[in-house]
Amino acid sequence: MTTQADYTPEEWTALVRSPFVAGMAITLADPGGPIEIAKETAAALRTVTEPVADQPELLAAVKAEALAGIQRHENPLADFKPRGADAPQQVVEELRAVNAILAAKATPDEATAFRAWLTHAAQDAANAAKEGGFFGVGAVQVSEREQHMLDELAKVLTP
Repeated sequence: MTTQADYTPEEWTALVRSPFVAGMAITLADPGGPIEIAKETAAALRTVTEPVADQPELLAAVKAEALAGIQRHENPLADFKPRGADAPQQVVEELRAVNAILAAKATPDEATAFRAWLTHAAQDAANAAKEGGFFGVGAVQVSEREQHMLDELAKVLTP
């Protein structure tokens, strides 16, 4: 079992913001309008607030810290601002770094649960709003670009 004391402040910050980064990955993969962005952001937020059965202490501690920051109206992504045409790749690299932190420091059970949690955050964001179409006609639940990002994250979030 690992605790916050086992991680550097930078590593801990990366872990705490990671579910929001996972949601951001979907938004950047296929940016929609403001309504889609709001729905995808809300889905990532729900991932932080919803209970996880049999969650390891590491996951519980990260969720508690993220929730406390939200309640203090802090921006969980304040220190992470991907920009430019390669913003989606910057997000992928951030999650790759989180996976490396987990591989190096977390127990195997903690790392597995954490990776599943991040995958859940991304999938929920992808499912949060339909993409494309005209006034909803012809829209799809998960766009091709979102699915591509989900596939990329699945590769990145492996042991």
